[in-house]
Amino acid sequence: MQKQISSDGLTKVQVLIMAIAAGVCVANIYYNQPILKNIASSFQISEGEAGSISVLSQVGYGFGLFFLIPLGDKINKKKLILCLLICLFCLLILMTFSQNIVEVWILSVAIGIATVSAQIILPLAASIDRVTTGQTVGNIFTGILIGVLGARVFSGYIAEWLSWRYVYGFSAVMILIVTILLQIYLPNVKNEYSGNYLDLLKSTLQQLKRFSLLRETSLIGGLLFGVFCSFWTTLTFHLSGTPFNFQSDTIGMYGFVAIAGALMAPVFGKLADQGNSQRSLTIAVSLVIASLVIAKIASSSALAIAVAVLLLDVGVQATQVTNVAKIYTLDAESNSRINTVYMTSYFMGGAVGTSIGLLCWHLGGWNLVTWQMLVFTLLAFFIIVRPKITPARTNK
Repeated sequence: MQKQISSDGLTKVQVLIMAIAAGVCVANIYYNQPILKNIASSFQISEGEAGSISVLSQVGYGFGLFFLIPLGDKINKKKLILCLLICLFCLLILMTFSQNIVEVWILSVAIGIATVSAQIILPLAASIDRVTTGQTVGNIFTGILIGVLGARVFSGYIAEWLSWRYVYGFSAVMILIVTILLQIYLPNVKNEYSGNYLDLLKSTLQQLKRFSLLRETSLIGGLLFGVFCSFWTTLTFHLSGTPFNFQSDTIGMYGFVAIAGALMAPVFGKLADQGNSQRSLTIAVSLVIASLVIAKIASSSALAIAVAVLLLDVGVQATQVTNVAKIYTLDAESNSRINTVYMTSYFMGGAVGTSIGLLCWHLGGWNLVTWQMLVFTLLAFFIIVRPKITPARTNK
């Protein structure tokens, strides 16, 4: 059953299925983080060796972002998504029955690569729904965010009650279900790019030169995701120490607060559709600043930290939704390549934020980390409010 694009764009059911599929898919990068100790115990290896699993998953995802997402502009996006999901299903089954840590390392890279189908779903939706792009992207982005935030809670509980292998087994079942649903409901989109693969990769890099707006949003997105990663990486240390001394399950509850914040993303997507992207970004980054001020001033209050988590998550996710809605107005025929540039910058910012956040934690604890995050956020705020130059476009 093949769904073709209608003049009305995507239906609510299609958007919902795409959002669920994107969230279920991207969660596979983050399942391993709470269960590394379980895996280490299972294979009788050091925690350092097990920690490589998270790194390798991210490395695989980075490769997939740059080398696979651009293909969405050259070949049928639906076929590409389904192919990646089928590969992901097979990889998850293999992970469930893996026999040694070397297999787990190799499969972690491969799973990271296959999960980029979530980033092909986004430009597909944007290329179809031209009228309410921000709202549609916001809904799908919410699905991705819930997948990212909920993955840690899901895998932690499954591993505690059953085994870490069941995490990947259950994920394989969910991937199979969404693959069937996407086969039924996902529309086909005709692609215009006719060059070869190497030209496609070169064209991906050229998108930065083509659009000043893409350069700006990529920098803002990288800075804010850097804040997000720095916050969540060091928050665990902060809450597990004095005066809180929380256990991992209690710390995990803050993830539910973050999920509540993620549900606000479509609201800011609507603002972008109404031509209020500047206002949306200003409000969003202001919320992040307020969050960090609260986290700094009331660092010993569990309630204040919860409020900070909520405000930060709303602000960061709203920034990303608004940015993505903006870049998808640049050139519909190049959405996948444009998305590649943005998401690569986005995750590079996250890696830098994590590294600097950890360094600041070791040098000056929570106080220095909050200063680092405020500097990142204020830089983003300056980029947003500074006088704008009309975006320049060049030929493809």
